[in-house]
Amino acid sequence: MIKGIVFDFDGLILDTETIWYHSFREAFEQHQLDLPLQTFASFVGTHGGAFNTYLKKVAGTKEKLETIRRVANDLHREKIKEVEARAGVRDYLATAKELGLRIGLASSSNRAWVEGFLRQLRLLPYFEVIKTADDVESVKPDPELYVKAVSALHLSPDEVLAFEDSAAGAKAAKAAGLQCVIVPNPVTMDLLFESYDWRLESMAQHPLTHVLAKLDRKWSEDSRGPL
Repeated sequence: MIKGIVFDFDGLILDTETIWYHSFREAFEQHQLDLPLQTFASFVGTHGGAFNTYLKKVAGTKEKLETIRRVANDLHREKIKEVEARAGVRDYLATAKELGLRIGLASSSNRAWVEGFLRQLRLLPYFEVIKTADDVESVKPDPELYVKAVSALHLSPDEVLAFEDSAAGAKAAKAAGLQCVIVPNPVTMDLLFESYDWRLESMAQHPLTHVLAKLDRKWSEDSRGPL
């Protein structure tokens, strides 16, 4: 029986990832460079070191690298001002609270980034536990963020459901022993997800109660084993 829910942040609650992609793509184009969506998507959901390495290689010079980063950051800052939470997020959080579920968050981003946007969106009060890159040695796909979030919620992994938008995040959640529902965004929708329990196009597709009931039936069927 699910007693708690842990949400990812970037790309799931707020689609920062699509905005980052368009921002970097525009910055690349100013230097006659290309940034394929599939390439950018492969870096989503984990630490930024791998993308930075790619960026240095493509830019070629320190000056061009710094210009691309500055332009992308400026574009992102402007584009994200009008962005709202993804469809269904507020309903899921409100329903989880009404049901008495414990609510946590596990993000590979830093705490200032996550909590700043949660305050802006007026969603911060929903979360009793927030674990970020500031709290762990290794971010996703390492399961450490989920292990620490579940522990802080005082639940066992089989009592917690994760919501993720990236392959790295789903891998981390499943490795930590959680059930996982994936809700990909435009950047991650074509990624290969190795393991998950259900896929939604958006949280507006089904109410949380429907998702919980479906996963409860799945768990019951799996636990009975073959007849």
